[in-house]
Amino acid sequence: MFRLSFLVFAVATLIAAVAQAAPTVNGAPQYHLTPGAAPTAEMTAAIAKADADLFDAVFLQCDAAKVGAMTTADFRFVHDKDGESTRAQFVDNFKSHCDRVKTGEDFPARRELVPGSLEVWPINKYGALEIGVHRFYARLPGKPEQLTETGNFMILWKQVGGKWLMAESISYGHKLAE
Repeated sequence: MFRLSFLVFAVATLIAAVAQAAPTVNGAPQYHLTPGAAPTAEMTAAIAKADADLFDAVFLQCDAAKVGAMTTADFRFVHDKDGESTRAQFVDNFKSHCDRVKTGEDFPARRELVPGSLEVWPINKYGALEIGVHRFYARLPGKPEQLTETGNFMILWKQVGGKWLMAESISYGHKLAE
């Protein structure tokens, strides 16, 4: 009986010590705080690869079907220049852009992730948030690439069946090159 009482006392003491060790709100110790998930090198590498694959499909391949397959069914795109788009509108607008590039109405472009600007933050039980800065360049035949603008972006990636899909993208703060 003494052993059982001691075991119950030891477990209760341990639970109380752990509860006391957790950060609390000043003046309200009943509210225990926990930190968000910490970024890992593996997740950052996976999101950097998903980012590179996405923007290769957009700018190098101009492949609307591939880009559409890299988004969730409820994907939402918000752009400081164009406003909000659904997945269907985003893919249709992108396909129209690719058609204009083929006819010469629009120029082919290249996107560059600004070195050192990438941040990846885990979103527990969902995926990850990618934040960064990117530059865009016009690629005109027979001419050197020309910087056209720089902008900020956030992409919410959802992990679905081992794949990273873009669930939401916000592109903002675009500044034209001088």
